Amino acid sequence: MNLLEHASNWLEDRRTEHATSTVTYQRGNDTVVVSASIGRTIFDVDNGFGVVERTETRDFLVLTDDLVLGGARKLPERGDRVRETQGTTTFVYEVMAPGKEPHWRYSDPYRKTLRIHTKHISTETP
Repeated sequence: MNLLEHASNWLEDRRTEHATSTVTYQRGNDTVVVSASIGRTIFDVDNGFGVVERTETRDFLVLTDDLVLGGARKLPERGDRVRETQGTTTFVYEVMAPGKEPHWRYSDPYRKTLRIHTKHISTETP
């Protein structure tokens, strides 16, 4: 491991330790509770008719090794869900990105962290 990779890993460990919330990642009936930092990405997508549409996604940054579903490490898939609870309200997000943009990417050069793009699809209240 080189010095830059070591420093990147240290920073990712501190982010996970001090700047995350607990969310539930879901694919079908499989779920896993993970620590996630919340972010956003703004996409500018040409709609094919000369108009550029700006879309903002809510991003969840999670450690690659933490995304384990059905006993195996997985990568995000379109249609997966992220459930974020604040107080008694649960916000449900679907993994997706606008146009032909990728729905996730690695957030660091060493593939330790995933940046998962989502869109809010529902809110659940008691």
